[in-house]
Amino acid sequence: MTTPLGEAALVEQARAGSSAAFSRLVDQNQQAVRAFLRRLCRDWAQADDLAQETFLTAWSRIGRFERGRSVRLWLFGIAYRKFLTDRRGNARRLRREMESAPLDDVVPSGGAASDARLDTSRALLVLAPEQRAAVALCLGAEFSHADAAEALGLPLGTIKSHVLRGRAKLLETLGVSDE
Repeated sequence: MTTPLGEAALVEQARAGSSAAFSRLVDQNQQAVRAFLRRLCRDWAQADDLAQETFLTAWSRIGRFERGRSVRLWLFGIAYRKFLTDRRGNARRLRREMESAPLDDVVPSGGAASDARLDTSRALLVLAPEQRAAVALCLGAEFSHADAAEALGLPLGTIKSHVLRGRAKLLETLGVSDE
């Protein structure tokens, strides 16, 4: 994954205490982090809360950010760990919500494109969380397998397996041929 021009300068300014520089980093990555968490959570409010926690954690740890790393990968890694922690701590609550929440709340309605997103959102629910995260990054956010492995803290081979099996399961669930 390429580093956006000026990202290193923004990181250095944020490390020096510039909230304006950190705010620009957030602006550059906020939409992608929220979309990733929404794919994982299915609950937009929960995803937005986790995104907020992600950026608060990033701000508190910006001084420990390794120079030369991608801010985007770092943020996705924090977001994924926030999701896992929340999931472990609230497993029973989440299970009840997933069973009782109307699917209309997953994505806003608005025609065929919205119907396709709804079908994909439903299909993603059949995947285990690690598999869903790998698929969301590699197929949804167009991360390379290596970048997804770095962001999720998983071995490259595991990511490749998750994407391959997850894609096959999604296609089967959606009733789409792989030809």
